[in-house]
Amino acid sequence: MATSIKKIVAASLIGTTIEWYDFFLYGSAAALVFNKLFFPEADALTGTLLAFLTYAVGFIARPLGGLVFGHFGDRVGRKTLLVVSLLMMGTATFLIGCLPTHASVGAAAPLLLTALRLVQGFALGGEWGGAVLIVSEHGEAERRGFWASWPQAGAPGGNLLATGVLAILAATQSDEAFLSWGWRVPFLLSGVLVLIGLWIRLSITESPLFLEAPKEERAPIVGVLRHHWRDVVVAIGARLAENISFYLLTVFVIAYAKTVKVDNSTVLDAILIASAIHFVTIPMWGALSDRVGRRPIYLAGAAGIGVWIFAFFPLVNTGNFLAITLAVTVGLLFHGMMYGPQAAFFSELFGTRMRYTGVSIGAQLSAIVAGALAPIIAVAMLKAYGSSVPISIYLAIAALLTLFAVFRARETQGRDLAERITVS
Repeated sequence: MATSIKKIVAASLIGTTIEWYDFFLYGSAAALVFNKLFFPEADALTGTLLAFLTYAVGFIARPLGGLVFGHFGDRVGRKTLLVVSLLMMGTATFLIGCLPTHASVGAAAPLLLTALRLVQGFALGGEWGGAVLIVSEHGEAERRGFWASWPQAGAPGGNLLATGVLAILAATQSDEAFLSWGWRVPFLLSGVLVLIGLWIRLSITESPLFLEAPKEERAPIVGVLRHHWRDVVVAIGARLAENISFYLLTVFVIAYAKTVKVDNSTVLDAILIASAIHFVTIPMWGALSDRVGRRPIYLAGAAGIGVWIFAFFPLVNTGNFLAITLAVTVGLLFHGMMYGPQAAFFSELFGTRMRYTGVSIGAQLSAIVAGALAPIIAVAMLKAYGSSVPISIYLAIAALLTLFAVFRARETQGRDLAERITVS
């Protein structure tokens, strides 16, 4: 019996929210406590840089996860791989909450942290493609942008959840208590969330398009590289500004705020409010792309964030809560204009039996040069120049590259996903 599109959307949204909660929780903890607990011998900014390096390791594992999960997702189905990815991510996050610190086991602590971060990245690399595809392949073409944008809302949903838990702990605990044991609570909570996600994901049906599609390639990656390499390049370029901006706005800003003497609770509360608005507006951008096309909305978002970033840091510098909230909220609105239509846009570029591989490889390769390096590059620039201007220029250049990639892409709105596409 076919599962309703609303139940498919709910299963994908809850699953991606949990997975992004796990992934973003690490990034927030890297900015707040990991530098002190796992790299205590370095100065504050260098310790933060080292913590972000372990954070980046998760991105390095994502293309491998995308390749492995994409291969089996195109061979055996979307549903099974989504269950596996959720289990892997949840287990790794729970174990991070159990880790001994540098004070207990010395150099082994950051090594164990890095190993678990690799597992997180591998799992997330496989999660994203399957979550957006199982929705895209169940829904009708006329509303695909809207329905497929809901798993995308799992990113701000997960960030909202992670930041909310951290904000509550920061507000109710002393700095000493949070550093001693409080930081572990959000990681251990992941175990409960994963059980909820698994219960929901196991109840949905496989993608009907996948079940009906003929097997075209024994190795889907071969088909992607043979027929869709240009689409992979488009996906990589399209994600640059989207990925870099998101991690600057929600992860790096926590570390940056410390350098301008803004307390943790202020910036966490600002991100909390902005993420809630982001969560609500992503499906709106997806729905708008069903009316006017994927490319116009995406292009507007890339242009907007390339300009707004020059106002973003001066607003954070004020230390004013309302100004910081405005800075993050507007930035995330421009990000949502790219992220909302992205799921449908990327899904419509590839044929069914190579779609999981295609969207995963394109999206996750970009994550290495964009999301992985963004906080590291930003911290290094801040350390070298003592100014946010080079960081703004860095994102503006990425926005130009994204504009070029999306401008050169074909419009995909309304494409029949059952159609056999073998050429770009």
